[in-house]
Amino acid sequence: MAGSQGSKYYNVFLRYQLNLEDNDDKNIFNCEGFELLLTIDRLQSIVAAAEAMNISYRKAWGIISKVEKKLGFPLVIKQRGGSDGGFTTLSTEGHELLEGYKELIIHFDKSISDITKKFFHKINM
Repeated sequence: MAGSQGSKYYNVFLRYQLNLEDNDDKNIFNCEGFELLLTIDRLQSIVAAAEAMNISYRKAWGIISKVEKKLGFPLVIKQRGGSDGGFTTLSTEGHELLEGYKELIIHFDKSISDITKKFFHKINM
């Protein structure tokens, strides 16, 4: 909320999204990819992660493979079938990207919050 009830900016919010892009301004990794990695890490399955996010397995795998191709390293390690069934875990690099992105979001959220408060304070005067 950007102002007190009744102010002209009461129902106005500032939203932002962090994307990793290449030199050609092409998206490599965005909040959807971040959420997918988080969900794969939690559920240990691309299929389960796709279902939890309400996206197709094909779309989930497309996101992962696009990022892996652009960055040049695997994000996930897949273990197929067997008596206990298959599972997917994040690679070392996948964990590093996930943890780095989490930390980046924390710092950006704090900074954006501070900046936004100043902005809306100034325009609500």
